[in-house]
Amino acid sequence: MNNVLLIFLNIIVTFSLVIIVEKIFKKEGLYVWTAIALIMANILECKTIGLLGFTSTTGNVLFASVFLATDIMSEKYGKEYSKRAIGLAVFAMISFTAIMQIGLLFKPDSTDFAHDAMNTLFSLNLRITLSSLVMFYISNNVDIFLFDKIKKKIPDKLWLRNNVATITSNVLENYFFIFFAFVGIYDIPTMINIATTISVLEIVIAIFDTPFLYLSKKLN
Repeated sequence: MNNVLLIFLNIIVTFSLVIIVEKIFKKEGLYVWTAIALIMANILECKTIGLLGFTSTTGNVLFASVFLATDIMSEKYGKEYSKRAIGLAVFAMISFTAIMQIGLLFKPDSTDFAHDAMNTLFSLNLRITLSSLVMFYISNNVDIFLFDKIKKKIPDKLWLRNNVATITSNVLENYFFIFFAFVGIYDIPTMINIATTISVLEIVIAIFDTPFLYLSKKLN
């Protein structure tokens, strides 16, 4: 199965899980999802793939699912719950990173087979990690703010507030993250090219999350 088909499969499965966890566990389920999704997304970001001639990572859909989760919370429970979910996700990611760094410090036994692989995946790049966490927190709060403002002004246009809020915050996150994480490593044209490629993919993913938001509201 090629990567394009796998992206669509990933979107359907991931967004469906968001709907299911909210249906079963309500806002508490979405709290847990945002934390799990952030951790899994940062792990999957380590794997790059070829997609229609571009290079991408496998964590984009999971990052997008956080925007879907917070939009559902803002729509059905209120923006304050969305903000708490983002705070919880950041705390979970910091905790995961700290505990993992301590775990990597242990000297492996001669029987160990996992240390080198874990070290490759989880060794801390402080600059990239901080850039990722800061922009995740800011962009998701921008999404929550825009979603709420548009809802108050145009309450009958769910698709509009979903797409405007999600796409705007995604694009801002991508460009600022790439700049903060890689300035001095890549030149400006390269950074713009990387951020643009990721943004185009995430805009497409954001558009696909709209039917799932409507489905979640219908299942209320």
